[in-house]
Amino acid sequence: MQVNGYIKKGPLIFLIICAILFSSYVLIEYGFFAVTEPPAPLAEQEDVQRGSILDRNGKALAVPTAFYHFGASPQSIKNKEEFAQIVGPILNESEKSIIDLLKKNENSSFVYIKKKIDSNTYEELRKACSKSGYSAVVKFDKLPGRVYPENELASQLIGFVGADGQGLAGIEYSMQETLLPSQKEGENPIQGKNIYLTIDANLQSNLEKIAHEAMETTQAESMMLIAAEAKTGEVLSYISLPSANLNDFSSASKTELKNKPASDSYEPGSVFKIFSVASFLDTDSITTKDIFNCDGIYSKKTGRETIRITCLGHHGWETAREALKYSCNDALAQMSEKIDSEPFLAKLHQLGFGERPGTEISGETPGVLRNPNDRLWSARSKPTIAIGQEITVSALQMVQAATAIANGGIPVQLTFVNKITDYEGREEFVHTPALRNRVFKKETTDYILDCMETVATSGTGAKSRLEDVSMGVKTGTAQMADPVTGGYSTTDFVSNCMAIFPIENPEIILYIVIEKAKGETYAGRIVAPVIKQAADVIIDHLGMSRGKASSLAHSGQVSIAGTKPIALEGTVPDFRGMPKRQLLPLLNYKNIRIKINGDGWVKTQDPAPGTPLSENMEIELYLE
Repeated sequence: MQVNGYIKKGPLIFLIICAILFSSYVLIEYGFFAVTEPPAPLAEQEDVQRGSILDRNGKALAVPTAFYHFGASPQSIKNKEEFAQIVGPILNESEKSIIDLLKKNENSSFVYIKKKIDSNTYEELRKACSKSGYSAVVKFDKLPGRVYPENELASQLIGFVGADGQGLAGIEYSMQETLLPSQKEGENPIQGKNIYLTIDANLQSNLEKIAHEAMETTQAESMMLIAAEAKTGEVLSYISLPSANLNDFSSASKTELKNKPASDSYEPGSVFKIFSVASFLDTDSITTKDIFNCDGIYSKKTGRETIRITCLGHHGWETAREALKYSCNDALAQMSEKIDSEPFLAKLHQLGFGERPGTEISGETPGVLRNPNDRLWSARSKPTIAIGQEITVSALQMVQAATAIANGGIPVQLTFVNKITDYEGREEFVHTPALRNRVFKKETTDYILDCMETVATSGTGAKSRLEDVSMGVKTGTAQMADPVTGGYSTTDFVSNCMAIFPIENPEIILYIVIEKAKGETYAGRIVAPVIKQAADVIIDHLGMSRGKASSLAHSGQVSIAGTKPIALEGTVPDFRGMPKRQLLPLLNYKNIRIKINGDGWVKTQDPAPGTPLSENMEIELYLE
């Protein structure tokens, strides 16, 4: 560029032009930004939260939470011993195990140290790493989570969610779209709705204790219990044992996770006779005055086939009442001769047998109810079905059918959902009873209920009898199928009992099934006493009138003052005296964590009312 001490003009002019062009570009760009409005910041995407599952009284059974996977960059951590000393105690892991993990992956840019830590551990870790200067080398992956405060309570009904936040079983699965609606790209996020189940958590807990004791006493393999309101169809208690801890469902066995009352079908045996006799009477195939002679065995030759059905006794001459009282196979088989197969099967279909019950849970079995066109139908099918064999049912179907007996001949649809609210607590759905088409005349069901009371007072169900509340029951013991021989097992039995009470105005249907008990298997001896225990608890819990207790007449209407939604703004509110139900919408706040301990009303709180609110603050409430 310089020759003989002089600067050449060409390159100099080129440099000057480039400088002018660059300066002009900078001035134009800065000038444009100076006179135009800065672009609006991108709106923060609102977190979508899965709805809660609660019992009918607002007790939390499944609530949303967040879990975190905690990891770090081994190659970026110079002092691994110091890092392990900081995070080890918080993670409840030994310092050595963390150091070994980091050294094993020393050349890696990232490794997970611990997965699925809770929110409290996350907060403690985040603060510790920030304070010690490790924020840049650690990472927290946030995952949608679920906490089940009552652990095993009604576990098969509630169900659980997977690692991706999708329901995998129970209500969590079948009502996935309600709890967490599908999100459409570009549209405002849709928050999950809260589902209030029909079950009463306190009643469920008390009945589960009775069920566990019965399982232990009988050494049974499994047990089912369903209690439902006769007039509304709302299921108050739903038990399937063994059961799983929902907070550790991945460690549970298939048996513990199985929703047996809905998915398993079995031959019910003599309990089914109440539906058979009701069908015979309602079609005028028999009358209440007809008598049948039991000589210990029903025998009939039809073509080349000889039908033989044994009875447990020689009961002599019986009406339908005595046949139910003594659970007489012979008399029931004779009654079945009086009705054609089609009208008999039509009644059973109307009761819901051979069809799925149609509740809100998935996996319901339709059971097996054959018809004359079935290749396995034979001359013995009708009398055998009449005594509860050659037909398979689910526990849920049995209770569904019993609503027709308890409700004057009109079945009512069973349900597990009491109401649904949006994430702010506004009601979007409230259950009202759904009545099905009439199946029986009222005089038919009145007679069946009267017969069932006879069973409870002096028949096979005498051990279920309560002294101060009228109750109708029917017991049944049936052999289970032997998967090896293809016939009936000589050791495995289904022992079950249906109860309806009080007889004069049925309010509750209670059905209990004990499977594969050891030793004694007759339902009248091992299930009827459990019916008595459970009914006693239900009556006291619901405050039903007892014959030996005084009762007060009441209009049934209670006025409750309206409550305004709680707003978390500025300072911590005074929660003292507030009921638990009013607090539940607070669980949906993103930046404030509410921890509720106990049931009832708020007794104390931490922090105190008036404390300034801050992001990620935890407010703990203690209820009594």
